[in-house]
Amino acid sequence: QAQLAESGGRLVQPGDSLRLSCAYSEESLRTYRLAWFRQAPGKEREFVAAIARTGRTKFYADSVRGRFFITRDDTQNAAYLQMNSLKEEDTANYYCAAAVGGGDLYSESAYVYWGRGTQVTVSS
Repeated sequence: QAQLAESGGRLVQPGDSLRLSCAYSEESLRTYRLAWFRQAPGKEREFVAAIARTGRTKFYADSVRGRFFITRDDTQNAAYLQMNSLKEEDTANYYCAAAVGGGDLYSESAYVYWGRGTQVTVSS
């Protein structure tokens, strides 16, 4: 079974930048759509960003558009989430996920593989 592992989360101040990484274990995931979700304490997990298997099409939640940028490097079996101008409301556990394709890309149900998450805390 394919595995995903997130890294890069830490405590930062408002306005800082941070890059999260998602390493995937199998080359087969190079043909999958990859996405980032996040879950804040007491809230449901929500969609953040997704990138098509080709890397040419990207999708963002309104709350992060223009501040967060998703990329993938399939030569490294990895995806990334560059987060700029971080706000306290970005504090959450961030998860990487992979989907074969189809389905609602904004919905958790479309994704078959998940990482365990990496914690991002934005606080002054």
